[in-house]
Amino acid sequence: MNDMDYTRKFSVNMNKDDEIRSILSSVYASLQEKGYNPINQIVGYILSEDPTYITNHNNARSLIRKLDRDELLQNMLKDYLDL
Repeated sequence: MNDMDYTRKFSVNMNKDDEIRSILSSVYASLQEKGYNPINQIVGYILSEDPTYITNHNNARSLIRKLDRDELLQNMLKDYLDL
């Protein structure tokens, strides 16, 4: 059988849930360091998708924009409901 006759599987070291948790934790810490209420700012970002709710400090704005808002909300709801 030729190598080109089958589909290869690709795996990433960090799964998506871990990546989301890591990015949110980093953004939360950056907002806190700058004196903002991190919960209010992150909620504002999620509701509006306006990146100006997130500080540029520690590259937090760029980090949070890597996340898909739908995935982020799904993950947060799963964690909240312990699913």
